[in-house]
Parts: sequence; structure tokens; C-alpha cells
Amino acid sequence: MRQDKNKKLNVAILFGGKSGEHEVSIVSAMSVYRALDKSKFDVTLIGIDKTGRWLAPDQSLLLGQSSNPRLIELNKMAGTATLIPYESDQQFLPVTSSVSGSLAPAAKQNLGPAFDVILPILHGTFGEDGTMQGLLELANIPYVGSGVLGSALGMDKDVSRRLLAAAGIPVVKTKVLIRSEFQKDPNGWIRRMAEEFSFPHFVKPANAGSSVGVHKVKSLEGALAQYQDAFAFDVKVLVEQAIMARELEVSVLGNWEPRASVVGEVIPSHEFYSYEAKYIDENGAQLKIPAENLIEAQKTKIQELAIQAFKVLECRGLARVDFFLDRRTNEIYLNEINTIPGFTNISMYPKLWEASGLSYSNLLEELIRLALERHQEKTLKTTYDSKK
Repeated sequence: MRQDKNKKLNVAILFGGKSGEHEVSIVSAMSVYRALDKSKFDVTLIGIDKTGRWLAPDQSLLLGQSSNPRLIELNKMAGTATLIPYESDQQFLPVTSSVSGSLAPAAKQNLGPAFDVILPILHGTFGEDGTMQGLLELANIPYVGSGVLGSALGMDKDVSRRLLAAAGIPVVKTKVLIRSEFQKDPNGWIRRMAEEFSFPHFVKPANAGSSVGVHKVKSLEGALAQYQDAFAFDVKVLVEQAIMARELEVSVLGNWEPRASVVGEVIPSHEFYSYEAKYIDENGAQLKIPAENLIEAQKTKIQELAIQAFKVLECRGLARVDFFLDRRTNEIYLNEINTIPGFTNISMYPKLWEASGLSYSNLLEELIRLALERHQEKTLKTTYDSKK
């Protein structure tokens, strides 16, 4: 990456957030923080707590180092920061809270010089869905990853699958349910889904990640609670055909000319790759990198589909693309795309690139380079002179 060798880049890591993946984001962010080369980067942590409150670096470090971030008591009267939603030399400012709870900028304080680039290590809603990207666009700060459109499309499994199918990319048979309609006749809807998809089938929130709210529905007994839990995380859920499949994953890197990593495989010890299998049970899944027992044509097809999906959904920077390989028919289906995948040093996204010859720290540097490149490309006219 090009930069003045005598000048470090000022980098901020945004992490935490209001989503159900708050804890996962913390683990990813702290891993990124440790891996960034401090001889090249001045790194600042900007945490966001479960209420959506932005934290100054001292409180952010407390959030990042806590073994149980849900239980820590942050100082409610201090340590809060805010992003200025327009271009400014002082992008983040500390704010103080009065006894009444009103906020005001802290006198004669700021969080240092403007950041050269932001790493939004925020999984799930309010971080991966385009909302944070929109705020950073308003502030005109370069950031790693997809823009507003690509982030929103990647997050919404309903809309993304419609676009993927229109582009000729195979996806699993799916039905979309809206909460307001479902609530009128929940048991009736469940019976209709059982008739259409039989048992087992899956129900999952349309906008969530890390398998939050995902359930394998095996019978009418207990199905209502499973559907209701999925609806607790989104107003729109997907009912999905269950297939006997291998779960394969590819990491994609780039902007206009993305490239794909080797293909990896997730072999869950649970019935599927659930939240518990990913983050709680140490033996919840086995990762095979590269995946075994695939012929070259299958590997190439999966990599090509991953790159095609990345382009169709207007992604930039990075994404992990997940596939199903039907064990009975050998048909390949694209399951979903993750625009801010897990980023611990044992997560699939960096591990796949490591197996492809790109180390964790070098991967981060490449992502920062791509962010700066994309930001520079957006230097376009914003006014129109009708007299010319």
C-alpha cells in the first residue's frame, strides 16, 4: 500500500454495536487491533455499547477487554463520543452528560487528528446493513468494506436472493414471511409452510448474521416458538428448504476486480452451523481449509459464483460467500454473502486467505489500501451548472 514511510496512517476501529452480534464484533475487533502493524498505523478503538452509545477510547478499551461485555458498568456520565456527520478536521468529539441527561461537547477536547480510514468491525444490524456506511459517507471518511447499497443488499437475504436468482446464480428454495401477516394466523402459516417445505425446514431472520434466530424446524411441536424467535430479530423471515449439503465458503477480496480464495468447508458437530457451534462450543465445528474431496471443476465453479455474486450485489473490499453442495445431486447453491465476516485469527475469512498465501496482517493492509482506493474514486462532481 502506498503511503509516506515516515507517516503513520491514523486508523479507527469501530466495534460492538446494538445488534445480536455485539459480542462477536468485540472479539473480531480486538483481534484486528492486535494484528495491525503499529509501526505503520496509529490505531484508535471506538466502541459502541448495547444501547448504541459511542464510547471514547478509554471506555472503548474497557469494552474490548471485558470478558462479559453485557455485564460491565460503563460510566454513564463520561466517556461518550460522537461522530460529526459532515467533513471536518475533528471527526470525533467527546461529549459530556449533565445530570439531566442532556449531552454537550466536552470543552477543548477532541479525539486527536482526523482518521485516514475507518475499519467498521460491526457485525449484523446497525453496522453491516448500510446504516453505519451511510454515516461514514456523510462524514466523508474512507472506510473498509462495501458501501451503503452493497452492505444493505448483502444483509437482506430476501432481496439479495432475488437479485442473485435474476442473475442466474442458484439459490435454495425460499418463502418470505412478513411478521404482520404471520401474526394474524401463526399456526395456519406454520401448517402451510410444513405442507410446502415438509420437515425439516429452516426459519431464519432475513436481516441477521452469525446464525442468530435461525432454527431447524423438525415438526409442528415447538415450531411456533421457533418462528416467533426468528421474528424477534426481524420483521421479515425466510422459510428455507432443508437439503443434505456440505457447507462451503469462499473469501472474496477487491473492488472492481475481485479475486477469490481457496474453497473451505465447515463441518459442524451440531445439526447445522448454529451460533452455539460458531462461538460457544469449542468443538462446535471443524474447518477444512482447503476443502477436501472436491474436483477442480467444482472449486472453480464455486469461486466464479462467489465473484459473480460479489459484483451483482455491488460489494467492495471484502465478503465471505457461503455455499451449499447438495450431497445427493452435487448441485451448488449460494446460501448467503457476508460483507463484514467474522475477523478473529481463527475465522474463516482470514484463514482462507492465509491458505491462499496472504497473511492476516497483510490482509488488513490490503483492505485498508482498497478502502483508500475506493474513496479516491468517489471524488466526483456534485454540482451541475445548467448555463454551460
